[in-house]
Amino acid sequence: MAPRSFWKGYLKLSLVTCPVAMSPAISAEDKVRFRTLNVKTGNPVVSRYVDAVTGKAVNEDDEVKGYPRGEDDYVMLEDEEIEAVALESTRTIDIESFVPRESIEWIWYDSPHYLVPNDTVGEEAFSVIREAMAATGTVGISRLVLYRRERAVMLEPRGKGIVLWTLRYGDEVRDDKDYFAGLKDAKPESKALSLVKTLIKERTKDWDPKMADDPVQDRLLDIIAAKKKGRKRPAKAKAPPPTSGNVVNIMDALRKSIKAEGKGR
Repeated sequence: MAPRSFWKGYLKLSLVTCPVAMSPAISAEDKVRFRTLNVKTGNPVVSRYVDAVTGKAVNEDDEVKGYPRGEDDYVMLEDEEIEAVALESTRTIDIESFVPRESIEWIWYDSPHYLVPNDTVGEEAFSVIREAMAATGTVGISRLVLYRRERAVMLEPRGKGIVLWTLRYGDEVRDDKDYFAGLKDAKPESKALSLVKTLIKERTKDWDPKMADDPVQDRLLDIIAAKKKGRKRPAKAKAPPPTSGNVVNIMDALRKSIKAEGKGR
């Protein structure tokens, strides 16, 4: 059964509008989470804001946003002032423009959400927008308030629905030239390149979601289960042997790797 939607509103393209519902495409509900406890009493510990200078607790009504303009000097902004610059509508995904799908690099993608029509009357309008994007190889660009912040979003057709990706802010994505510009434009030897291609071919397989499993999560659950039953925690996993810091011949290393791959199979 599909999870309940956490956002309901409208998808709008010019004069075409349809009601839609949205749900996060990812979930962390099954992750192991911990509470901080007082070891002496076993009671949960709660956090409170305190004045950094006086050390006294601050009432919620006295909390205000501040922007630093100097050392220990801030510009204070009320909630009303911050809300005044937000979108007029927080319930309409108004598609402002379309761009070629391949023109947005993956590094801009933030969080995915599933978007579906919210009633049978709007299904036709929803499907027309979805299929038109699929046919033209484009994605829609809009803006939306999610998680209390205005975000640029990308709408991508996927099967019978649409995936809405929140996009990272422009000042969040660093320019790769700052990191890659100093790298040498070295051309690998043809023999080494051929051996690496062989190694890649040996290790190529179909994608399986299990490849992204969390082994730490599984080990934590084993420890928790053991403690619930009053047993000692499971033995600690052995650490992999340390790698040698010696410089090795790349060709010898590749030949040994391919030989080991063959034995493994």
